[in-house]
Amino acid sequence: MGRWRPPAAHGTALVTRAGHARLKAELDELWRVRRPEVVKALAAAAAEGDRSENAEYTYRKKQLGEIDRRVRYLSKRLQVLRVVDTAPTDRDAVFFGATVEVESVANGEVSRYRIVGPDETDARLGHISIDSPLARAMLKKRVDEEFEAALPGGATRFTILAVDYDGDG
Repeated sequence: MGRWRPPAAHGTALVTRAGHARLKAELDELWRVRRPEVVKALAAAAAEGDRSENAEYTYRKKQLGEIDRRVRYLSKRLQVLRVVDTAPTDRDAVFFGATVEVESVANGEVSRYRIVGPDETDARLGHISIDSPLARAMLKKRVDEEFEAALPGGATRFTILAVDYDGDG
């Protein structure tokens, strides 16, 4: 059996200005800092002799492959991403880049999410992908509108409390 895998489906090719800057900084860091360090360590490990029993050599070789994979992905992905850095004309509706405050109809729990591109999601910050079921369900909704999202725990109803485009961006 071969190692071929079908290519992973790319998410929506949108990114915020801040997300684009982070991806470019990551690419630069990998290419100019981390990769040269790993290549240097790999050369030193290779100079130690028998590579078949050299754990340092094996580890560095694997690390270099991971860095090269990420560099290749970022290089290709940055070419197709479209930076969205302007707010929509209708600032009362939910679109890409919006920070949305929602309330669960069932338990009254209030949550805050920012809709970003799939390459810049961060659950700790409340940044959710525009491709996520929750973001898809709230797109084009307005303050005080209810919507239902098919989440892993089952269908959940929410009410939109606030929409903001002036957040961290």
